[in-house]
Amino acid sequence: MNAQDLKNSILQLAVQGKLVEQRPEEGTAKELLAKIKAEKEQLIKDKKIKKEKPLPEITDEEKPFDIPESWEWVRLSDVVEIIMGQSPKGIEVMDGGGGIEFHQGKVYFGSDYLDISPQMTIKPTKIVKPDTVLLCVRAPVGTANITNRKICIGRGLCGIIGYGDIESRFILYWIRAFKNDFIRKATGTTFIAITGEVVREQVIPLPPLEEQKRIVSKIEELLPYIEQYDNAYTKLETFNKKFPEDMKKSILQYAIRGRLVEQRPEEGNAEDLYKQIVEEKAKLIKEGKIKKEKPLPKITEEEIPFDIPETWEWVRLSDVVYIIMGQSPKGTDVFEGREGIEFHQGKVFFGESYLRESLQKTINPTKIVDENTLLLCVRAPVGIVNITPRKICIGRGLCGLVPYNKMQSKFFLYWLRAIKNDLIKKATGTTFVAITGEVVREQLIPLPPLEEQKRIVARLEEILPYCNQLVK
Repeated sequence: MNAQDLKNSILQLAVQGKLVEQRPEEGTAKELLAKIKAEKEQLIKDKKIKKEKPLPEITDEEKPFDIPESWEWVRLSDVVEIIMGQSPKGIEVMDGGGGIEFHQGKVYFGSDYLDISPQMTIKPTKIVKPDTVLLCVRAPVGTANITNRKICIGRGLCGIIGYGDIESRFILYWIRAFKNDFIRKATGTTFIAITGEVVREQVIPLPPLEEQKRIVSKIEELLPYIEQYDNAYTKLETFNKKFPEDMKKSILQYAIRGRLVEQRPEEGNAEDLYKQIVEEKAKLIKEGKIKKEKPLPKITEEEIPFDIPETWEWVRLSDVVYIIMGQSPKGTDVFEGREGIEFHQGKVFFGESYLRESLQKTINPTKIVDENTLLLCVRAPVGIVNITPRKICIGRGLCGLVPYNKMQSKFFLYWLRAIKNDLIKKATGTTFVAITGEVVREQLIPLPPLEEQKRIVARLEEILPYCNQLVK
């Protein structure tokens, strides 16, 4: 339960007469209604308010819950004066200058009290006095605040003033408790709104005056605790959202440092694996299957970010994978359809680990990658990685990585995720950030022996699913 839900629960207890005890010596709401009726008749006689048409009788179907015997069900207009807003002409509303402050909606609503608006009008239409409750009658319907000064209100608001010494803060909390009732009664297409009739006829439970005051005091006694709860809840929610991802990152860091599984002498070492890769590459170059690349820069001590096991080796990415930089076909050669080869430009169809199907196809593919190729985003967002389970065409937003020596794509998927921030740091650009093919080729990675790679992948796939379940 978040803080708003807790506030709503407290308000519901309040309007049902369950927040404070009832005291016989405080009288009844029936007596308060009689006092209000006399007050209204005097005000009509003094021509301070107009006589309204009789309100519909409250039916049993309209009463949503039981209330204490000392309370009464009433319509809002039975116990408050309602002033529907009316906006001045647009040319009569301006920022600054003389006149009276003007409010059209909830823009300057504070937590309980209205903030100051720069908008003023010298020809006010509907004015409300201090301690008037303001109710939004246009989207967002049902939001309420109190003004502590005289203002002019437009059509998006109505003013509510209690009779019989009913305090504005009691009305504020009561209106908030019935916010969803107002929302349900809203109508409209361009924007939703409630009419003055809806406001006047809203059914509410009325406690005796002294109990109202005790209810307000109790709510305001509890509110600081709700704020504390809100702060704690927000921190917990933030932690819950971050924790699985942070845990995954930590596990991946353990993996690339050789701390996730033990090293086994019988599995050989990465130096032997690297020699096999060099031989494989030489053969592929001789057969014309790949091109000979320019030599990669020697790895310096300054580049090595952490220690790795003795059986591992630091290598550059292009030492151990074949890299295919994407190239986009002409825009006219890309379309949605069934013919041609599937085309991907970025991470739009990336799944959790494997690429989802795109409807975009091309009959003039430029750069093609085979199934089980790693796809790395080289344009914003840089560093996101996936595996394609089928042959596709890739555009400039992607590069394809094909591991040598039967190394698993899944191993490099996790390795690239572990060094994602390294790639992001090397990204450049103004319109969008990107990494070059040279950055990808020269990226430093720690290489374990082949059998250890397989055990690392197996261990990761055993424990990573638990990360998302820990908070649940």
